[in-house]
Amino acid sequence: MQINVTIDCTPEEARRFMGLPDVEQANRIYMDNLTKAMSGATSVEQLQGLAQQLAPMGQMGLKLFQGLMESGAAFAGGTAKKDAGK
Repeated sequence: MQINVTIDCTPEEARRFMGLPDVEQANRIYMDNLTKAMSGATSVEQLQGLAQQLAPMGQMGLKLFQGLMESGAAFAGGTAKKDAGK
């Protein structure tokens, strides 16, 4: 049996429904600080230093994040192994 449910709501409504915190102000502050930091970077070396400061786990963290995103995309697209747990 397969049941499909379509919910038409805004991201804000979905956030509230799921009980997630409102991080809009924190995101705004983060983006403002990132924009200020990047505007002062005039070379590739400065940008690399900034990226290392922003991503404490460095390349390992980025690979982990990429793997999570690829797994989620595969699952959402139906290409993940359905019997992986068996």
